[in-house]
Amino acid sequence: QVQLVESGGGLVQPGGSLRLSCLVSGPTSRNYDMAWFRQAPGKEREFVAAIRRSSGSPNYAQSVRGRFTISRDNARNTAYLQMNSLNPEDTAVYYCAATESRLILSSTWQANQYNYWGQGTQVTVSS
Repeated sequence: QVQLVESGGGLVQPGGSLRLSCLVSGPTSRNYDMAWFRQAPGKEREFVAAIRRSSGSPNYAQSVRGRFTISRDNARNTAYLQMNSLNPEDTAVYYCAATESRLILSSTWQANQYNYWGQGTQVTVSS
């Protein structure tokens, strides 16, 4: 059984940084394409970033491009989301997602492509 556990969320001031981690238990993370999504209060879940098992070109939402970086360490079964220049609009619960399917880059933003999800970690950006 595959389980995803996120960590690293918290309260940060505008302009600050956080790094989220997603530990994959069960079969090794190298078998999965992975992504981060987020959901703010009163809003629908939205795509943030994705990285495929080959660690090729990542995909980013326009709202985070240039500020967030997704990466993975297959030896540690962990995916990361480095978030810089945070602003209050980044406040949300951040979810890690994974799929055994080999996604094409243009489909990595779609939540219904992922069949494993973590429980989420809260990120709050406030002064």
